[in-house]
Amino acid sequence: MMEDTQFEHAQSNANESSSQQSQTVDDNDIKIEGSAFVYNEHPSDDNGPPKVDSEVEVLHEKVTKQIIKDGHGHKPTKFSTCFLHYRAWVENTSQKFEDTWQEQRPTELVLGKEKPQMVGLGIGVSGMKSGERALLHVGWELGYGKEGSFSFPNVPPMADLLYEVELIGFDEAKEGKARSDMTVEERIEAADRRKLEGNAYFKDEKLEEAMQQYEMAIAYMGDEFMFQLFGKYRDMALAVKNPCHLNMAACLIKLRRYEEAIAQCSIVLSEDENNVKALFRRGKAKAELGQTDGAREDFQKAKKIVPEDKTIAKELRLLAEHDKAVYQKQKELYKGIFGPPPEAKPQRRNWLVVFWQWLVSLFCRVFKLQKHKAD
Repeated sequence: MMEDTQFEHAQSNANESSSQQSQTVDDNDIKIEGSAFVYNEHPSDDNGPPKVDSEVEVLHEKVTKQIIKDGHGHKPTKFSTCFLHYRAWVENTSQKFEDTWQEQRPTELVLGKEKPQMVGLGIGVSGMKSGERALLHVGWELGYGKEGSFSFPNVPPMADLLYEVELIGFDEAKEGKARSDMTVEERIEAADRRKLEGNAYFKDEKLEEAMQQYEMAIAYMGDEFMFQLFGKYRDMALAVKNPCHLNMAACLIKLRRYEEAIAQCSIVLSEDENNVKALFRRGKAKAELGQTDGAREDFQKAKKIVPEDKTIAKELRLLAEHDKAVYQKQKELYKGIFGPPPEAKPQRRNWLVVFWQWLVSLFCRVFKLQKHKAD
């Protein structure tokens, strides 16, 4: 994919001219200008479990499914490694006890190798397609059982469950290898494969599928995994992980989800404070939110790294023009409110008052004259 800001070699050679950068093709990266795509926001649970009117599909005697949003492709098979987000409630009280969206960390589930309390969830996921969001009803027998759970999560005994689930995607494997069982090289390879698939989806204008692939790739590079890496292995992992965050940010900017885009860029900048693409995209997102001071700070820092880049200069110029326009509007507004006072109009003289003043003055003069003669 072509990078509209063309910062391919900024980190390896900050002195490289912008004319050389403008000819660079980066297949790890994507454009961020105008988009006609629509991507569903993360679901809200302000009112508890969602109300769904779609047809009830029986997947098992104790598991039913209602589709909230259709998916695509085929369904995962046994031993597939699935990546999903979900919220879970106790059905009869609507007490929420888990929320991976809130934690911003997808869950990994290997079908056929679930924990006992996840068997019902696994059955539900096996009946879903990538990108599908559904409401699952799971009987207590396939959930936390007769005893429930009094640690974390806190689930009462014999509690039927409701799950709002989104299947991000899955990897098919004959033996169902979880991330924790993979070598470092295998996890990096799996993440890189997802990143490339995400790029391919984006080229086909399938933004939703691309976002899912990037999120799955990032899931392979979780915090606990990155914490264990150093040296060349950490560099290898970051070479896959950071482009996925940057690509997610580019998609989110297209979708006008600017706060989320800022968060993705900030993750990259926590690892590499001079990453020009992250600075540029975070600046773009801040500018769209009206955070002009923060945007200017990011653009100026990027400009110090690649001083000849015309795209950064353009964004700074647009910010300056925006500030000037705001100043002019404020000036006009204040002029209308605190403008110069109106000129005083000449008052018409009251001739009656003038006449009486003349008579008083005349009387005073006559009185003084008579007094002077008497003296």
